[in-house]
Amino acid sequence: MENSFKNVMDLHRAGVYILVGTDVAPVPVPNLGGLAHRASVHHEMQLLVKAGFTPIEALQSATIKPARCFGLHDRGRITEGARADLILINGDPITNISDTLSIKSVWFNGSQKLG
Repeated sequence: MENSFKNVMDLHRAGVYILVGTDVAPVPVPNLGGLAHRASVHHEMQLLVKAGFTPIEALQSATIKPARCFGLHDRGRITEGARADLILINGDPITNISDTLSIKSVWFNGSQKLG
């Protein structure tokens, strides 16, 4: 893992967008504890922070950066006119990235789905 952390940080420092998300879930990956849709996103952000990202950088890798890479200009940020896909967290993921697991409410396209 240390070599992977070094490589991802080298790419990050070089300006390469590191995106959170995987299309291989739920494939068993023993050294990562396995993968599962949705839950693995939180684990990936934790690993990015462990590698050296700030929590804000890890959050951006799961929000604004994928939106930019895939040309989804109406999401990935909170601004007027943007799509209202939001997650309310009980905690402060900027201080502790693991707080993203404490989901209180979810909104999808402006409608509350959970909470």
